[in-house]
Amino acid sequence: MKHETTDSIIRHFLYPSAILVSTEPCEITTILGSCVAVCLFDPVLSIGGINHFMLPLWNGNGLESPKYGNVAIDKLISKISVLGCKSGHLVAKVFGGGEILSQNSAQFNIGKRNIEIALEILKEKKIPVVSSSLGGNLGRKIIFRTHTGEVKHYYIKKYCPAPKF
Repeated sequence: MKHETTDSIIRHFLYPSAILVSTEPCEITTILGSCVAVCLFDPVLSIGGINHFMLPLWNGNGLESPKYGNVAIDKLISKISVLGCKSGHLVAKVFGGGEILSQNSAQFNIGKRNIEIALEILKEKKIPVVSSSLGGNLGRKIIFRTHTGEVKHYYIKKYCPAPKF
């Protein structure tokens, strides 16, 4: 996680498999392809947090890591709850899950599966999704402001490799 401070707002870049929750005003930027980011915000306490996960489900083997959606979302909820946020106050904004790589086989559908697990867990936890930008075939850059819940969202055009000479 990289961060800098200007104008009394701390700015962070959130890498895949990371979670950040803050009581201080922060702008957190991340880049998403098939990955998904869940932004949680408590409007009563003005506290927010975000995760960035790459794969939908941890199967119980190996290291329990927030690179998996089911782990990342539970850990985000746990971290924001420790700061005093009540689950009944939380709202979610969900981004990503694009199928940015051309595939002949639909068996992987990582982006779609990441979206499904995020929405399923949030519904199960009774956390309403108030905004989202999901799926499609473009990447996304998002900037989440932890103290307001605001998210700026930009599409990223497909990668075009340089010609070979």
